[in-house]
Amino acid sequence: MSENKNAVVKQKKTVQDHLQSDAFRDKIESALPKHLTPDRFIGVALNALNKTPALANCTQQSLFKCFLELSQMGLEPDGRRAHLIPYGQECTLLIDYKGLVELALRNGDVARIHADVVYETEYEAGDFIYDRGRIERHIKSLKPERGKVIAAYAEVEFKSGTAKAEVMSVEEVEGIRSRSKAGKNGPWVTDWNEMAKKTAFRRLSKWLPLSPEIREHIEKDDEHQFANMKRVNAPKPARPMFKEIEDKDASAEDVVDELVSPEGGDS
Repeated sequence: MSENKNAVVKQKKTVQDHLQSDAFRDKIESALPKHLTPDRFIGVALNALNKTPALANCTQQSLFKCFLELSQMGLEPDGRRAHLIPYGQECTLLIDYKGLVELALRNGDVARIHADVVYETEYEAGDFIYDRGRIERHIKSLKPERGKVIAAYAEVEFKSGTAKAEVMSVEEVEGIRSRSKAGKNGPWVTDWNEMAKKTAFRRLSKWLPLSPEIREHIEKDDEHQFANMKRVNAPKPARPMFKEIEDKDASAEDVVDELVSPEGGDS
């Protein structure tokens, strides 16, 4: 009998296998904030894979790059703060409005952030007033018939007492959606209101003293999701916010390659 027949064929490890490996746990443990344990992060990641079967068609490299970026930011791929969107064989990370707000609130200068959509009846009744860069009034209608959404806005209050808001019409939001790779699937289809809030918040973000890491992620999100939008520069530098993954000289790509390489048990 030949050596080939006697050889033990190793089964390729799945994404689930890698997620539950000691190697992955060790990589994210040093990066995750105190409120998010490795067990919880891994559990949420496994649940995300189960909820979106198409992610199984994505490359392990693209999936783990998203997982590692999320662990550095201390966010979960829970479908609320962040979404994993499959584009063929590539997994793309999309941070939700609520995720971006959570990151921005970690900055000590921000007191409050709020975003919402405005309905026709609210505007017609005078229950929404936007004046000189501020939301002066918004009384939410609780009636079942509120008409169509006509605008989305985001506002921020700083601990200094100043405030700033950005309002976008539905037409402006739809213009952004039309240039997005994810415009015809994912949260743009299932959660339009939330994506409209996020779009308004992105425009507002140029007024926020965000950390370099958050600013970098928003710009990276621009490249992946809104290729035609221009980048904005932070008004002033902020202190670093995210922890590094083990070797601070290693890029996310280097860590991913190490995790899923044949030498790491992938073959």
